[in-house]
Amino acid sequence: MAYFTLNRTKLRENFHYLKGMFDESEISWGVVSKILCGNRKFIGELIDLGVNEIHDSRISNLAKVKEINPDIQTVYIKPVSKRNIDKMVKYTDVSLNSELTTIKWISDEAVKQGKTHKIIIMVETGDLREGVMGDHLVDFYAKIFDLPNIDVIGLGTNLNCLNGVMPSSDKLIQLSLYKQIIELKFNKEIPWVSAGTSVTIPLMLHKQLPKGVNHFRVGETLFFGVDLFEEKIIEGMHGDVFTLFAEIIEMQEKPLLPSGTLAANPQGEVIEIDEELYGRSSFRAILDIGLLDVDPKYLIPEDGEFEILGASSDMLILNLGVNPKKYQVGDVVKFGLKYMGALSILNSSYVDKVVSE
Repeated sequence: MAYFTLNRTKLRENFHYLKGMFDESEISWGVVSKILCGNRKFIGELIDLGVNEIHDSRISNLAKVKEINPDIQTVYIKPVSKRNIDKMVKYTDVSLNSELTTIKWISDEAVKQGKTHKIIIMVETGDLREGVMGDHLVDFYAKIFDLPNIDVIGLGTNLNCLNGVMPSSDKLIQLSLYKQIIELKFNKEIPWVSAGTSVTIPLMLHKQLPKGVNHFRVGETLFFGVDLFEEKIIEGMHGDVFTLFAEIIEMQEKPLLPSGTLAANPQGEVIEIDEELYGRSSFRAILDIGLLDVDPKYLIPEDGEFEILGASSDMLILNLGVNPKKYQVGDVVKFGLKYMGALSILNSSYVDKVVSE
Protein backbone atom coordinates (compact mmCIF):
# COMPACT_ATOMS: atom_id res chain seq x y z
CA MET A 1 0.00 0.00 0.00
CA ALA A 2 1.26 3.48 -0.86
CA TYR A 3 2.27 5.66 2.07
CA PHE A 4 3.37 9.25 2.64
CA THR A 5 5.91 10.48 5.17
CA LEU A 6 6.63 13.72 7.01
CA ASN A 7 10.25 13.90 8.13
CA ARG A 8 10.22 15.34 11.66
CA THR A 9 13.91 16.30 11.71
CA LYS A 10 13.81 18.17 8.40
CA LEU A 11 10.60 19.96 9.34
CA ARG A 12 12.17 21.04 12.63
CA GLU A 13 15.29 22.37 10.88
CA ASN A 14 13.22 24.30 8.35
CA PHE A 15 11.13 25.79 11.17
CA HIS A 16 14.15 26.95 13.15
CA TYR A 17 15.74 28.43 10.01
CA LEU A 18 12.64 30.57 9.48
CA LYS A 19 12.23 31.37 13.16
CA GLY A 20 15.80 32.63 13.36
CA MET A 21 15.30 34.82 10.32
CA PHE A 22 12.05 36.33 11.61
CA ASP A 23 13.34 36.77 15.17
CA GLU A 24 16.37 38.65 13.85
CA SER A 25 14.08 41.06 12.00
CA GLU A 26 11.54 41.26 14.87
CA ILE A 27 8.77 40.03 12.61
CA SER A 28 5.74 38.08 13.85
CA TRP A 29 4.69 35.05 11.87
CA GLY A 30 2.29 32.16 11.78
CA VAL A 31 2.37 28.80 10.01
CA VAL A 32 -0.15 28.12 7.24
CA SER A 33 -1.19 24.51 7.85
CA LYS A 34 -3.74 24.03 5.06
CA ILE A 35 -1.48 21.58 3.19
CA LEU A 36 -1.85 19.17 6.14
CA CYS A 37 -5.61 18.89 5.45
CA GLY A 38 -6.40 18.53 9.13
CA ASN A 39 -4.24 15.44 9.66
CA ARG A 40 -4.14 15.32 13.46
CA LYS A 41 -0.81 13.49 13.59
CA PHE A 42 0.95 16.04 11.39
CA ILE A 43 -0.72 19.01 13.11
CA GLY A 44 0.62 17.61 16.37
CA GLU A 45 4.14 17.61 14.92
CA LEU A 46 3.68 21.26 13.96
CA ILE A 47 2.49 22.24 17.42
CA ASP A 48 5.37 20.34 19.05
CA LEU A 49 7.78 22.68 17.26
CA GLY A 50 6.54 25.53 19.43
CA VAL A 51 4.32 27.21 16.85
CA ASN A 52 2.04 29.71 18.60
CA GLU A 53 -0.03 30.84 15.59
CA ILE A 54 -1.59 28.57 12.95
CA HIS A 55 -3.41 29.69 9.80
CA ASP A 56 -5.78 27.58 7.70
CA SER A 57 -8.50 27.92 5.07
CA ARG A 58 -10.73 25.24 6.65
CA ILE A 59 -12.53 25.92 9.92
CA SER A 60 -12.62 22.20 10.78
CA ASN A 61 -8.80 22.11 10.66
CA LEU A 62 -8.53 25.06 13.02
CA ALA A 63 -11.03 23.38 15.35
CA LYS A 64 -8.60 20.45 15.59
CA VAL A 65 -5.79 22.85 16.45
CA LYS A 66 -7.88 24.28 19.30
CA GLU A 67 -8.68 20.74 20.52
CA ILE A 68 -4.97 19.91 20.69
CA ASN A 69 -3.88 23.24 22.19
CA PRO A 70 -6.48 25.95 22.94
CA ASP A 71 -3.74 28.53 23.56
CA ILE A 72 -2.59 28.63 19.94
CA GLN A 73 -3.87 31.65 18.02
CA THR A 74 -5.89 30.40 15.06
CA VAL A 75 -6.26 32.48 11.90
CA TYR A 76 -8.86 31.84 9.17
CA ILE A 77 -7.32 32.90 5.88
CA LYS A 78 -10.16 33.20 3.40
CA PRO A 79 -13.45 35.15 3.34
CA VAL A 80 -15.98 33.26 5.45
CA SER A 81 -19.37 32.21 4.09
CA LYS A 82 -22.46 33.42 5.97
CA ARG A 83 -23.53 29.93 7.02
CA ASN A 84 -20.15 29.24 8.67
CA ILE A 85 -19.71 32.47 10.62
CA ASP A 86 -20.81 30.95 13.93
CA LYS A 87 -18.22 28.16 13.65
CA MET A 88 -15.54 30.55 12.47
CA VAL A 89 -16.03 32.86 15.46
CA LYS A 90 -16.09 29.85 17.80
CA TYR A 91 -12.86 28.22 16.61
CA THR A 92 -10.73 31.08 15.26
CA ASP A 93 -9.24 34.13 16.91
CA VAL A 94 -8.42 36.12 13.77
CA SER A 95 -9.81 36.19 10.23
CA LEU A 96 -8.87 37.84 6.94
CA ASN A 97 -11.75 39.92 5.57
CA SER A 98 -12.60 42.21 2.69
CA GLU A 99 -16.43 42.42 2.76
CA LEU A 100 -18.24 45.00 4.89
CA THR A 101 -21.43 42.94 5.16
CA THR A 102 -19.51 39.90 6.32
CA ILE A 103 -17.65 41.83 9.01
CA LYS A 104 -20.98 43.13 10.34
CA TRP A 105 -22.24 39.53 10.54
CA ILE A 106 -19.04 38.54 12.35
CA SER A 107 -19.57 41.40 14.79
CA ASP A 108 -23.13 40.23 15.53
CA GLU A 109 -21.96 36.66 16.10
CA ALA A 110 -19.04 37.73 18.27
CA VAL A 111 -21.48 39.67 20.46
CA LYS A 112 -23.66 36.54 20.76
CA GLN A 113 -20.66 34.42 21.76
CA GLY A 114 -19.24 37.05 24.09
CA LYS A 115 -15.93 37.16 22.22
CA THR A 116 -13.80 39.82 20.59
CA HIS A 117 -12.86 38.72 17.08
CA LYS A 118 -9.73 40.12 15.47
CA ILE A 119 -9.73 41.20 11.82
CA ILE A 120 -7.04 41.67 9.19
CA ILE A 121 -8.44 43.79 6.36
CA MET A 122 -7.22 42.40 3.05
CA VAL A 123 -6.18 45.01 0.48
CA GLU A 124 -6.04 44.50 -3.28
CA THR A 125 -2.49 45.04 -4.56
CA GLY A 126 -2.72 43.69 -8.09
CA ASP A 127 -3.18 39.90 -8.09
CA LEU A 128 -6.99 40.33 -8.21
CA ARG A 129 -7.96 37.75 -5.66
CA GLU A 130 -9.57 38.98 -2.39
CA GLY A 131 -9.01 42.51 -1.16
CA VAL A 132 -10.51 45.98 -0.75
CA MET A 133 -9.42 48.43 -3.43
CA GLY A 134 -6.93 50.93 -1.99
CA ASP A 135 -9.01 53.95 -3.01
CA HIS A 136 -11.89 52.64 -0.89
CA LEU A 137 -9.87 51.55 2.14
CA VAL A 138 -10.31 54.60 4.39
CA ASP A 139 -14.09 54.64 3.86
CA PHE A 140 -14.18 50.87 4.41
CA TYR A 141 -12.31 51.17 7.70
CA ALA A 142 -14.58 54.03 8.84
CA LYS A 143 -17.59 51.72 8.54
CA ILE A 144 -16.12 48.99 10.73
CA PHE A 145 -14.15 51.20 13.14
CA ASP A 146 -16.81 51.17 15.86
CA LEU A 147 -18.38 47.75 15.30
CA PRO A 148 -18.82 45.94 18.64
CA ASN A 149 -16.56 42.98 19.45
CA ILE A 150 -14.36 43.60 16.38
CA ASP A 151 -10.68 44.52 16.71
CA VAL A 152 -8.85 45.42 13.49
CA ILE A 153 -5.28 44.26 14.09
CA GLY A 154 -3.81 44.52 10.62
CA LEU A 155 -3.84 45.25 6.93
CA GLY A 156 -2.87 42.34 4.70
CA THR A 157 -2.49 41.30 1.10
CA ASN A 158 -2.06 38.21 -1.04
CA LEU A 159 0.17 38.10 -4.10
CA ASN A 160 1.02 35.35 -6.59
CA CYS A 161 -2.00 33.24 -5.57
CA LEU A 162 -4.18 33.74 -8.67
CA ASN A 163 -2.54 35.62 -11.52
CA GLY A 164 1.07 35.13 -10.46
CA VAL A 165 1.76 38.77 -9.60
CA MET A 166 4.97 38.81 -7.58
CA PRO A 167 5.52 40.96 -4.48
CA SER A 168 7.71 44.02 -4.77
CA SER A 169 9.05 46.62 -2.37
CA ASP A 170 6.81 49.25 -3.99
CA LYS A 171 3.63 47.24 -3.43
CA LEU A 172 4.50 46.52 0.18
CA ILE A 173 5.50 50.14 0.87
CA GLN A 174 2.08 51.20 -0.44
CA LEU A 175 0.38 48.85 2.02
CA SER A 176 2.44 50.30 4.88
CA LEU A 177 1.40 53.81 3.82
CA TYR A 178 -2.27 52.80 3.95
CA LYS A 179 -1.68 51.70 7.56
CA GLN A 180 -0.11 55.07 8.44
CA ILE A 181 -2.96 57.00 6.80
CA ILE A 182 -5.62 55.08 8.76
CA GLU A 183 -3.73 55.41 12.05
CA LEU A 184 -3.41 59.18 11.63
CA LYS A 185 -6.99 59.71 10.51
CA PHE A 186 -8.64 57.57 13.20
CA ASN A 187 -6.05 57.84 15.98
CA LYS A 188 -6.08 54.07 16.27
CA GLU A 189 -3.04 51.79 16.13
CA ILE A 190 -3.07 48.90 13.66
CA PRO A 191 -0.34 46.51 14.85
CA TRP A 192 0.27 44.39 11.73
CA VAL A 193 1.12 44.86 8.11
CA SER A 194 0.57 41.23 7.14
CA ALA A 195 2.07 41.30 3.67
CA GLY A 196 4.44 38.40 4.00
CA THR A 197 3.84 34.93 2.58
CA SER A 198 6.26 32.31 1.28
CA VAL A 199 6.59 34.21 -1.98
CA THR A 200 7.72 37.32 -0.05
CA ILE A 201 10.58 35.58 1.78
CA PRO A 202 13.10 36.19 -1.05
CA LEU A 203 12.68 39.93 -0.45
CA MET A 204 13.86 39.32 3.11
CA LEU A 205 16.76 37.20 1.95
CA HIS A 206 17.90 40.02 -0.37
CA LYS A 207 17.31 42.80 2.21
CA GLN A 208 14.52 44.34 0.11
CA LEU A 209 11.61 43.98 2.56
CA PRO A 210 10.17 47.38 3.61
CA LYS A 211 10.45 48.01 7.34
CA GLY A 212 6.70 48.46 7.71
CA VAL A 213 5.98 44.80 6.96
CA ASN A 214 5.94 43.03 10.32
CA HIS A 215 3.83 39.89 9.92
CA PHE A 216 4.19 36.79 7.72
CA ARG A 217 1.93 33.84 6.90
CA VAL A 218 4.20 30.98 5.81
CA GLY A 219 3.36 27.53 4.51
CA GLU A 220 5.13 26.44 1.34
CA THR A 221 8.63 27.56 2.32
CA LEU A 222 8.34 25.82 5.69
CA PHE A 223 7.37 22.49 4.15
CA PHE A 224 9.39 22.70 0.91
CA GLY A 225 12.29 25.03 1.75
CA VAL A 226 11.76 26.83 -1.52
CA ASP A 227 12.70 30.29 -2.79
CA LEU A 228 9.65 31.00 -4.97
CA PHE A 229 11.42 33.78 -6.90
CA GLU A 230 14.20 31.53 -8.19
CA GLU A 231 12.32 28.22 -7.71
CA LYS A 232 15.21 26.59 -5.85
CA ILE A 233 15.81 25.27 -2.36
CA ILE A 234 17.06 27.91 0.07
CA GLU A 235 20.54 27.08 1.35
CA GLY A 236 20.18 25.67 4.85
CA MET A 237 16.65 24.37 4.28
CA HIS A 238 15.22 21.03 3.11
CA GLY A 239 13.00 20.42 0.10
CA ASP A 240 12.12 16.85 1.03
CA VAL A 241 10.12 17.12 4.24
CA PHE A 242 7.42 15.09 2.43
CA THR A 243 8.03 11.82 0.53
CA LEU A 244 5.69 9.40 -1.24
CA PHE A 245 6.36 5.65 -1.37
CA ALA A 246 4.35 3.51 -3.80
CA GLU A 247 4.55 -0.26 -4.32
CA ILE A 248 4.93 -2.08 -7.64
CA ILE A 249 1.89 -4.34 -8.07
CA GLU A 250 2.62 -5.49 -11.65
CA MET A 251 5.84 -5.76 -13.63
CA GLN A 252 5.67 -6.93 -17.26
CA GLU A 253 7.51 -6.39 -20.52
CA LYS A 254 4.91 -4.93 -22.88
CA PRO A 255 4.71 -3.16 -26.25
CA LEU A 256 5.31 0.59 -26.18
CA LEU A 257 2.12 1.21 -28.20
CA PRO A 258 -1.45 0.13 -27.51
CA SER A 259 -3.28 -2.03 -30.05
CA GLY A 260 -6.87 -1.80 -31.27
CA THR A 261 -9.27 1.00 -32.06
CA LEU A 262 -8.40 4.09 -29.99
CA ALA A 263 -10.94 6.38 -28.31
CA ALA A 264 -10.73 8.86 -25.47
CA ASN A 265 -9.72 7.39 -22.12
CA PRO A 266 -11.70 8.20 -18.91
CA GLN A 267 -9.69 11.43 -18.54
CA GLY A 268 -10.80 12.55 -22.00
CA GLU A 269 -7.34 12.04 -23.52
CA VAL A 270 -6.76 10.55 -26.96
CA ILE A 271 -3.36 8.87 -27.26
CA GLU A 272 -1.18 9.98 -30.15
CA ILE A 273 0.65 7.16 -31.91
CA ASP A 274 4.33 7.49 -32.75
CA GLU A 275 4.78 5.00 -35.57
CA GLU A 276 8.52 4.75 -34.91
CA LEU A 277 7.68 2.83 -31.73
CA TYR A 278 5.88 -0.04 -33.50
CA GLY A 279 7.44 -3.38 -32.62
CA ARG A 280 9.33 -2.03 -29.63
CA SER A 281 8.74 -2.97 -25.99
CA SER A 282 9.84 -2.00 -22.50
CA PHE A 283 9.30 -3.04 -18.92
CA ARG A 284 6.24 -1.35 -17.45
CA ALA A 285 5.50 -1.12 -13.73
CA ILE A 286 2.09 -0.49 -12.23
CA LEU A 287 2.07 1.25 -8.82
CA ASP A 288 -0.66 1.24 -6.18
CA ILE A 289 -1.59 4.92 -6.44
CA GLY A 290 -3.63 6.85 -8.99
CA LEU A 291 -5.49 9.98 -9.98
CA LEU A 292 -7.80 9.70 -6.99
CA ASP A 293 -4.72 10.45 -4.90
CA VAL A 294 -2.47 12.67 -7.01
CA ASP A 295 -1.95 14.07 -10.51
CA PRO A 296 1.29 12.50 -11.86
CA LYS A 297 2.55 15.91 -13.04
CA TYR A 298 3.15 16.82 -9.39
CA LEU A 299 5.37 13.78 -8.70
CA ILE A 300 9.18 13.96 -8.80
CA PRO A 301 10.72 10.48 -9.21
CA GLU A 302 13.82 9.96 -7.09
CA ASP A 303 15.06 7.54 -9.73
CA GLY A 304 15.57 9.59 -12.88
CA GLU A 305 15.93 6.51 -15.09
CA PHE A 306 12.21 5.85 -15.61
CA GLU A 307 9.32 7.75 -17.15
CA ILE A 308 5.82 8.28 -15.79
CA LEU A 309 3.52 7.24 -18.65
CA GLY A 310 0.21 8.14 -17.06
CA ALA A 311 -2.37 7.08 -14.55
CA SER A 312 -5.88 5.75 -14.15
CA SER A 313 -8.02 6.39 -11.09
CA ASP A 314 -6.14 3.92 -8.89
CA MET A 315 -2.92 2.99 -10.71
CA LEU A 316 0.22 4.80 -11.90
CA ILE A 317 2.11 3.45 -14.92
CA LEU A 318 5.89 3.71 -15.32
CA ASN A 319 8.10 3.00 -18.32
CA LEU A 320 11.28 1.41 -16.94
CA GLY A 321 12.95 0.82 -20.30
CA VAL A 322 15.21 -2.22 -19.95
CA ASN A 323 14.76 -2.04 -16.16
CA PRO A 324 18.42 -1.40 -15.28
CA LYS A 325 17.64 -1.28 -11.53
CA LYS A 326 15.94 -4.72 -11.73
CA TYR A 327 12.72 -3.57 -10.10
CA GLN A 328 10.36 -6.38 -9.12
CA VAL A 329 6.79 -6.78 -7.91
CA GLY A 330 6.68 -5.74 -4.26
CA ASP A 331 9.48 -3.15 -4.56
CA VAL A 332 8.75 0.36 -3.37
CA VAL A 333 9.35 3.39 -5.60
CA LYS A 334 10.11 6.77 -3.98
CA PHE A 335 8.85 10.18 -5.12
CA GLY A 336 9.36 13.77 -4.08
CA LEU A 337 6.37 16.06 -4.54
CA LYS A 338 5.45 19.50 -5.68
CA TYR A 339 3.16 21.52 -3.41
CA MET A 340 -0.11 20.57 -5.16
CA GLY A 341 0.92 16.92 -5.20
CA ALA A 342 1.48 16.84 -1.45
CA LEU A 343 -1.80 18.68 -0.93
CA SER A 344 -3.70 16.09 -2.99
CA ILE A 345 -2.16 13.14 -1.16
CA LEU A 346 -2.78 14.67 2.25
CA ASN A 347 -6.41 15.09 1.22
CA SER A 348 -6.62 11.43 0.17
CA SER A 349 -7.95 8.95 2.71
CA TYR A 350 -6.42 6.08 0.72
CA VAL A 351 -2.75 6.83 1.43
CA ASP A 352 -1.28 6.13 4.87
CA LYS A 353 0.38 9.11 6.61
CA VAL A 354 3.54 8.38 8.61
CA VAL A 355 5.98 10.48 10.66
CA SER A 356 9.64 9.61 10.07
CA GLU A 357 12.85 10.85 11.68
